[in-house]
Amino acid sequence: MEKYVYINNRQVPIEGEKNILEIAQKAHIDIPNFCYHGDLSLYGACRLCMVEVEGRGLVTACSTAPEEGMKIQTHTAQILRLRKTIVEMLLANHDQECTKCSRQNDCKLNDLSNRLNIDHVRFRQTREFRPKELGSECLVRDPNKCVLCGDCVRFCDEIQGIGVIDFAGRGQGVSVESAFGKSLAQVDCINCGQCAAVCPTGAIVVKSHIPETWAAIHDPKKTVVAQIAPAVRVALGEVFGMPANDITTGKIVAAMRLIGFDQVYDTAFAADLTVIEEATEFIGRKTDGGKLPIFTSCCPAWVKFAEHNYPQLLDNLSSCRSPQQMFGAIAKEHLPGVFDVPVEDLFVVSVMPCTAKKYECKRPEFIHDGIADVDVVLTTQELARMIREAGIKFDNIEPESMDLPMGFATGAGIIFGNSGGVSEAVLRYAADKFDIPVPESIVLQEVRGEQTVREATLADGALKICVVHGTKKAAEICDKILAGEADYDIVEVMACPGGCIGGAGQPIITDPLERRRRTTALYHADKTKTLHRAQDNPFVKELYTELLKTPNSEKAHELLHTAYRHRKRIDDDAISFSAPGEEERCQVRVCVGTSCYLKGAQDILAKTLQMVEENAWGRYFDISATFCSEQCDKGPNVNIDGVDYNHATLDQVRDILTKEADKRVK
Repeated sequence: MEKYVYINNRQVPIEGEKNILEIAQKAHIDIPNFCYHGDLSLYGACRLCMVEVEGRGLVTACSTAPEEGMKIQTHTAQILRLRKTIVEMLLANHDQECTKCSRQNDCKLNDLSNRLNIDHVRFRQTREFRPKELGSECLVRDPNKCVLCGDCVRFCDEIQGIGVIDFAGRGQGVSVESAFGKSLAQVDCINCGQCAAVCPTGAIVVKSHIPETWAAIHDPKKTVVAQIAPAVRVALGEVFGMPANDITTGKIVAAMRLIGFDQVYDTAFAADLTVIEEATEFIGRKTDGGKLPIFTSCCPAWVKFAEHNYPQLLDNLSSCRSPQQMFGAIAKEHLPGVFDVPVEDLFVVSVMPCTAKKYECKRPEFIHDGIADVDVVLTTQELARMIREAGIKFDNIEPESMDLPMGFATGAGIIFGNSGGVSEAVLRYAADKFDIPVPESIVLQEVRGEQTVREATLADGALKICVVHGTKKAAEICDKILAGEADYDIVEVMACPGGCIGGAGQPIITDPLERRRRTTALYHADKTKTLHRAQDNPFVKELYTELLKTPNSEKAHELLHTAYRHRKRIDDDAISFSAPGEEERCQVRVCVGTSCYLKGAQDILAKTLQMVEENAWGRYFDISATFCSEQCDKGPNVNIDGVDYNHATLDQVRDILTKEADKRVK
């Protein structure tokens, strides 16, 4: 028997909706809300979505499930007054320099203010001004715009499983901070930027590198070339009112040439190159008994996550650079001769859906003699702003083709932008090797889909594949592999929802259907290509003939491969517990990172401090806590005057300090 609720006196059927917000949408009523996000846990803090339920009074629509016969009013006089008051209070403590904000066109607070016809704010500001945090290469945090909705905190914890930002302080002094009040660049932030994607007010935004790009374009000495990532072509048009499923590659190329780029290429060309290098590496490991599973290394946010949290799996990561960095290396190797310019005057710009790519291009592994393989990374959002700044009417511009040879790509390179795309492209390459039947459509449905974790077994059980997006789920897979509870040959990891098409550098969306349309559009782009396998790309073949020789060759390793290292989760000075002193003291550093903490480091630190105090040795020793010695498997770790003591014990530390104190007394 069908059940109903009554919304504003109209009957609406209940069909599995989990809250009043959802069932109201079906009745074509958009109840204002601020802290609600369909992918995150309920928070219910903003109270904007309050509705009146007969017999119950005011309730929050986000946290109230619809029930048979429920009578709901969504915009009584009382509710409208309360909503206006709530938004005014948010505006009172919000930096209202909207014309300078990069989120001015998609700010939820601005939208709500307009919807509720707020033309003045009756409340005074109660929070003090705080400076912006500019330390990160990828993100800018402005605490003066934060309205404490908690979306960034919950996404970082619940979806990514990192939790580098959280609420700090109490009462009126509460704020969102990164760990220990440090910059995002100093903690184990992976630069995925999803906090910026869900922030509704511009309190966290993507750091802009538009000025550096314009400077290079206007420099007559510079030859400026660009590469465009696959996911950009199915999202940029959204900024200009075009549907998400419109593939705008030709318009992007034309617009970038008008802006002043000398050549425009396709990152999907380098993705084809990545397929060949990574598949060859995988086949070698599989055949020769090498480290398996092999993890994909295209996503720099995932790579940094692994470097922070799973050093024991770093040898499992493919040594292949990402397509962005492969392109940059080939460009700096090959194009100076083509354009007859010094390598330092070739300026390579990447247009990416991803904020972590900004961090990746600055990694020291990809900078040689002060020259970076990729000079600047622009997000899809930034390119849209440059197009507008140049006065280009994007929706009317005639499309143009990319430049050759690095503007030619197969369908395999194009689908890299989707979660599962890397695995599918590798399988298309390796199909003959493992007798995998590939349909005429070249579609391998086994690795496609929207589920966060997908598993597939191919070649009569010879190949086991796992595809995962979101680093929290990736961590669960890693834990299972280390515990011997999961067995795979290939694990593909993307940090962002849906893969690169859901990157934080893309136009902001709130409806998952928009992300699905981008995914579908990339698969359609693959279908329209003449070639669908990376090994069939004639220009990639030519590159091997003239420069790289063979996949995984010495030259290929020089230009296209890299290595990874364990990184500190907190990158900063140690916290000293000793009073300052003029005389030189023995430095004692106790690691209290998670692994060492669980093995008793906190007890060693506390009792060492007690021992120094009881013996009046304060003038001899400087005792500090560090956050990572990068030797997690050997903890507890204590460093005394530059010497590491692994698996340290309190007795061992006591003996060393006693001998050191005796020497200093004498």
